[in-house]
Amino acid sequence: MEITKGKIQKAKKVVIYGPEGIGKSTFAAQFPGAVFIDTEGSTNDMDVARLPRPTSWNMLLDEINYIKTHPAECKTLIIDTIDWAESLCVEHICAIHDKKGIEDFGYGNGYVYAKEEFGRFLNKLSDLIEIGINVVLTAHAQLRKFEQPDELGAYDRWELKLGKKTQSQTSPLVKEWADMLLFANYKTFSIAVGKDGKKHKGQGGKRTMYTQHHPCWDAKNRYGLPEECEFDYSVIADIIGGTNTVAPEPVKEGKQQIEIQKPAKDNDFMNIPKNIDEKVDFDTGEKIEETKKEPKVEDSVFHIADYIPKALRDLMYPNLVSEEELMEAVYQRGFFPRGTPFQNLPQEFVEGCLIGAWPQVLDVIKTIRSSYEVPFDK
Repeated sequence: MEITKGKIQKAKKVVIYGPEGIGKSTFAAQFPGAVFIDTEGSTNDMDVARLPRPTSWNMLLDEINYIKTHPAECKTLIIDTIDWAESLCVEHICAIHDKKGIEDFGYGNGYVYAKEEFGRFLNKLSDLIEIGINVVLTAHAQLRKFEQPDELGAYDRWELKLGKKTQSQTSPLVKEWADMLLFANYKTFSIAVGKDGKKHKGQGGKRTMYTQHHPCWDAKNRYGLPEECEFDYSVIADIIGGTNTVAPEPVKEGKQQIEIQKPAKDNDFMNIPKNIDEKVDFDTGEKIEETKKEPKVEDSVFHIADYIPKALRDLMYPNLVSEEELMEAVYQRGFFPRGTPFQNLPQEFVEGCLIGAWPQVLDVIKTIRSSYEVPFDK
């Protein structure tokens, strides 16, 4: 064992929440090398790098795994927003257990399942921190009546707008996980009007960021930020810029072909061509650079029928899983007789088994593929 002293420079875990339209996505976009996983489509009009919008919980996890195995393409991963991501989590839990809602489990078991799955999700994000990638979670805020057990009366306070039924389980996990929990709001001043000064009206609207706990909101930071400051990235730029962890080389894993949609900006590290092999002209001795363009799924002849739900197609495309391979896995596991067309599969089976348990389905398909491989005799 070795005892170490001093600060350890690592990537940062940041949660930004506030009312709609205050600029959470714009604020997050200023982090270095930002790549969005846009769960709600709020960045459509922003010039940012993004992964495809996840249509299922498993697709969201696949995109996190893609960033983990391709760290050179991302310095900051932004999930915008975490409350919409939680909805995917709850849908996933209900689908794999064949339930219509989180309360159908009984005895509060559904909330426990959601908490455990969300905890594993945060652990995956922590893996990115270990390889030097910042993680930013944005969330909406909501007002909730709060009553302290040792005080009389109640008051309103701002909290993360997570699921109404699951908030008490997942919200504490998110707040404990973060290094910085930043609350952004419009600062309004109450001005007395009238002769007697008894009437008041609101005036102002300055965007303000709160970084420390207050009876009326949750916030925290570990870097000595002022309790109240302007909602501007420059306030935390030095803290984020202090992360100098060098990311490891990408790890090859399967046939992932998720493409990051990049912004059209000059001098942006996202626009640097990848996979460039250096060659030398033997006549002049100069280096020749050739850019290898990785094949895109949409540019190839590979196609999946439109009658397959989009959430399932989004999981099939990155691994080039055909409808025939998918149905072969269904037949071999004995779920339905051989020859049953995909159109005859019940919706609850598609959502709960094929989409909900996609990692296990993919393992079966990979086993089937390996059985087709013919050994090469020298």
